[in-house]
Amino acid sequence: MPTEGVHRPPMSPELRDFLELPYSELEDLNLAAKQQRKERVAAHQLAEQRLKYLTDEKRIKAVTVLFSDLEGRLHMLDYDKKFLLGSFDNLTFDGSSIRGFTPQRESDLRLSLDWSAFYWAPSDFFGPGKVLVFGDVLDREGAPFPGDIRGRLKNLSKECYASDGYTLNAANEIEGFLFQGLDAERRFHETGKFDYVNTGGYYHSLPGDPLRTFIDTVAEVQRAMGFQNEKDHPEVAPSQFEINYNYGEVVAAADQIQLYKLICRQVATRLGMTASFLPKPVVGVNGSGMHTNVSVSKDGKNLFWDPAGEEKLSEFGWKFVDRILTHGRDVCLMLNSSVNAYRRLDPHFEAPNQIKASPVDRGSMVRIPVGNERSMRTEVRSVAPDANPYMVMLAVFKTGLQGRISDEKGLRQAEHYLPDNIYDALEDFRTSTWTTELLGSDVKERYADLKQASADRCPRLLGSFVKAQEVQYHHEVYNQYLWNLF
Repeated sequence: MPTEGVHRPPMSPELRDFLELPYSELEDLNLAAKQQRKERVAAHQLAEQRLKYLTDEKRIKAVTVLFSDLEGRLHMLDYDKKFLLGSFDNLTFDGSSIRGFTPQRESDLRLSLDWSAFYWAPSDFFGPGKVLVFGDVLDREGAPFPGDIRGRLKNLSKECYASDGYTLNAANEIEGFLFQGLDAERRFHETGKFDYVNTGGYYHSLPGDPLRTFIDTVAEVQRAMGFQNEKDHPEVAPSQFEINYNYGEVVAAADQIQLYKLICRQVATRLGMTASFLPKPVVGVNGSGMHTNVSVSKDGKNLFWDPAGEEKLSEFGWKFVDRILTHGRDVCLMLNSSVNAYRRLDPHFEAPNQIKASPVDRGSMVRIPVGNERSMRTEVRSVAPDANPYMVMLAVFKTGLQGRISDEKGLRQAEHYLPDNIYDALEDFRTSTWTTELLGSDVKERYADLKQASADRCPRLLGSFVKAQEVQYHHEVYNQYLWNLF
């Protein structure tokens, strides 16, 4: 019997009975899970609790497992709940389909669920009957996969805590743009422009206008997911936004960056718009950064605080800063990973491109904000919002704790600059022995090759306007179709 033109009524919501929780209840659940993570509850205990919850909660239909590739692009797999309960210790996927992971001849990879990184998400944006959990990527033998930077960051955090009692803390100020229309980035090679939704500027938007509606909605979703928001506002450039939330342990902080960007994109899509984290999508206005605030604590004490120290930063904190400055050019590609990112390192727009530290100069790579015993931190300002957050945290913390300190006189005030184009950054990255220590030679080479491939598809000189290729072949924008248009 032909079916063309047959109208099928939608399935009644009453028949589905999938999990849909009020935002206040979601917030309570996510904050409780966040506290368990903060208290470092043993992995086997968390696994037991989460598996029991999934078994008992009949309204959950699927578990979304999240992981990130080498460039930081977020990937998601939905597993049927009943299947996952029986196979959670044997989850596999095709690594050859993920750029930079594995060649086709050795494609099988495994996922190990990190039950500490478990989230309840609003059903109106993530779908009813679903929960989220981050996964660790393993090789086919079950060993940590070297290209899983989240796993490497997790190991660094564990090692620092086990050997020295250090807790690595981070919070990020992530700026982005809201543009008119769906898929504005993917259509940029057709249109050649981005259209603002608001031109009000810093702190200015009226209640109910598109940018304010977007910010308010994102903030509500974040709150429900346990972000513990601090403030949100339009940024300096037209249609630019920033939504701040509180500190977290380093792996949780990096996970939140991935969720933050995912939430922003989900909300923007629902509103018929595009949330963009390109560092400099429009020439002539301020770009977007991801200022990375970091500190190290031990036994609840902030090791960066010293009321008698210079700028009230301890000697431990200053050595942390000095190591980052010493390796500033080495790690620049890890913090600024796209062709477009080097447009942002333009000194005319508060660009943090000077390899120095300052309490006030916002052109410095590292700033020492005013702080107290609880809040003292250093702010690495040169980070772009499209960088792999796990790679950023790995580079900043491992460099700050284990890198070398240059014997150059006046290091903190030196007149040196970060690369102003990706080719120089690639050269610094490839020739640095420190980046080999950070990533290992194989992963370092894979990452550099990915960045080189994107760079080679773009005009070598940035010029005075954003080129279609630097958007089209950007790691957060391209899909297989766009990549194959080259």
